[in-house]
Amino acid sequence: MENIHPIFDSVLSRHDKEKLLRQKAMVLWLVGLSGSGKSTLARALEQALHERGFLTYLLDGDNLRSGLNKNLGFSEEDRLENIRRAAEAARLMLEGGLITICSFISPTASIRNMARVIIGKHDFYEIYVNAPLETCEERDVKGLYAKARQGEILNFTGVSSPFEAPENPFLEVRTDQQDVESCKKRILNALLPIVSQNR
Repeated sequence: MENIHPIFDSVLSRHDKEKLLRQKAMVLWLVGLSGSGKSTLARALEQALHERGFLTYLLDGDNLRSGLNKNLGFSEEDRLENIRRAAEAARLMLEGGLITICSFISPTASIRNMARVIIGKHDFYEIYVNAPLETCEERDVKGLYAKARQGEILNFTGVSSPFEAPENPFLEVRTDQQDVESCKKRILNALLPIVSQNR
């Protein structure tokens, strides 16, 4: 590692980029079971922020697993590495002044805490996209729960692998009780005063 020489001290600062973009950079970390609505809500948030003139980037678990993380499986060790890489990518986006929306199951408190430490606790906004397991299974838009129940998918969160609900998220939305539009508006109402600080 002695040949690695970071140049963080000689590049434009995050503050410079936030000033140019007229926004406060942050990482929105949407966490919840498969089928809870994380990806749908993340896309809706990105569209809404874009329409208001904010520059965003969306990091989705499925997309990263088809590229950056395609060599990872679903063992406990690989899940940890999946989130570590995602958090490191989000931190780079943060330094670039972007509002980064991350959509990951992030099943355990320790995994989410690792992401929080990498990104920085003051820039990490954990949003719990909460829907009961029964609701997620009823939706089963990808057919994953059925495969997990049949033993075709091992270590599947909520079936054969645990999910630890966040205890103190920045915000919790219940997608089994409210539609996407209502959940989106609730999140925007909490975030807009923060991201608009440079306007």
